[in-house]
Amino acid sequence: MHLNTFDHYQQHSSWIHQLDPRVKVLVAILFIISTALLPDGAWLAYTLSWALVITAGLVAHIQPWFLVKRSLLVLPFLLAAVTIIFTLPGTVLWTGPYGLTITDTGLVRFLSILFRSWVSLQMAVLLTATTRFPDVLHALRHLKVPAILVSILAFMYRYLFVLADEVTRLLRARAARSAQLPTQHGGRSVWWRAKIAGNMVGQLLVRSLARSDRVYQAMLARGYRGELLTMNPHLMASLDWLILCAALLLLLLLQAIARFV
Repeated sequence: MHLNTFDHYQQHSSWIHQLDPRVKVLVAILFIISTALLPDGAWLAYTLSWALVITAGLVAHIQPWFLVKRSLLVLPFLLAAVTIIFTLPGTVLWTGPYGLTITDTGLVRFLSILFRSWVSLQMAVLLTATTRFPDVLHALRHLKVPAILVSILAFMYRYLFVLADEVTRLLRARAARSAQLPTQHGGRSVWWRAKIAGNMVGQLLVRSLARSDRVYQAMLARGYRGELLTMNPHLMASLDWLILCAALLLLLLLQAIARFV
C-alpha cells in the first residue's frame, strides 16, 4: 500500500503530538460543538475561535495554509445554505428578479454558518494532522463509543486505501494495453470511452469485493475479534489533564464573549 491520499498526519515532535489521543479527540469534539452553539453575528468570538485553531497549529508545527487549504473542501457543500439569504425576514438589502430579496438577517445567518463550519473543519483537519488514525479509533473506544461504530470507521478508512489501490491497478492495466504510435491520436468516440469507463467501474466493484474478503480473512487469521488492539497504553499524564481543563475554560470563555461582549 503506497497511497497516502487520505492520510494527512504530519510527523512532528511537538507536545500537541504527544498528548493523549483522548484529550485531542475530546477537545476537538467540544470545540466543534461550542463553535456550532455560537450565536449568529458573534464575529469577535468567531475570530478568537479561528485564532485558537491557528495558534494550536503553529504550536504543533502545522502551517496555517495547510489548515486553510484542507478546509476549503467544505465550502462548495455550504452552498446548500445559500437559500437562507432569501428566506429570513429582515431589512431588505437587495431586490432581484422573480421576487428574490436579500435581507440583513439572512446574510448574517449565512455568513455565520459559513464561518462556523469553516473553523470547525480546520479543527478536524488539525486533529487528523496531529493524531494517527488508529489512535483516534482507540480514543473513541476509551470514550465509550460503541465498538461496532469504531469498527465501521476503521474499515471505511482502511478500504479507502484498498479502493484507491485497485483503481491504480486498473489504470495501469489500461495503460499497458493502450499502446499507440507517437504520430497517432489515441481514443475513439465518446460512446466507446463511456463503455470502457463502465467496464472499469464494474471491474473495480468485483475486484474490490474480492479484495475486501481476502483482507478480512487475513485479519481473522491474525486474531481479529471485533476490537482494535494497540501496544500504546494511552495513559493520561498531568499535562493531558491540564490541557483538557484549559481547553474547557477557553471554550466557556468564548461562549461568554459571544453573548456578553
